[in-house]
Amino acid sequence: MRPPVGRRRAARPQRVRIFVGCEGESEQGYVALLQRLADAAGLPLHLDTVVLQPGGGDPCAIVELAVRRLTQRERQSGAPYAHRAILLDADKLGQSPQRDDRAAAIAAGEAIALIWQQPCHEALLLRHLPGCAQLRPPQTRVACQQLVQRWPDYRKPMPAARLAQRIDVASLAQIRTVEGALAEFLLTIGLLTAEPG
Repeated sequence: MRPPVGRRRAARPQRVRIFVGCEGESEQGYVALLQRLADAAGLPLHLDTVVLQPGGGDPCAIVELAVRRLTQRERQSGAPYAHRAILLDADKLGQSPQRDDRAAAIAAGEAIALIWQQPCHEALLLRHLPGCAQLRPPQTRVACQQLVQRWPDYRKPMPAARLAQRIDVASLAQIRTVEGALAEFLLTIGLLTAEPG
């Protein structure tokens, strides 16, 4: 049935397409949580999440694969992404300095923000929890132990709905001072606002 003449449906704003590459399913769940928070805030964003799992988590291989995937998706859609980012575990950094430099150069050339999780995704999640912003576990194993200690129900990978039980907009604001690259990305896409002052 057609709407009566003279009545128009409210135009929905075009969603801003954002490419977010993820090392694995855990990061994919986190980005899905960010999408839920953006939707709840009425932000017209589409976080296009792509899981990138080359062998061994080599940062350079992940960045190279991300470039191939985002180029392919832009070609398919006929439109470029407004912003591009990749979530990467930092525990592999330094194993091959030349490849680390190459990854950084490729990312810079493609305008991709590299969001390093120090040392891993579980440590990033840990810093979202109340009173945990300053925790810096030195290794992935320790990060996982500390996260489960404070979040006994945590299981990897955690879907967005379960993450939302503990992580909200206030949690994002908490990580603003301790996760520089992530905070910058969230500011760029509008999920964080600039602090007054």
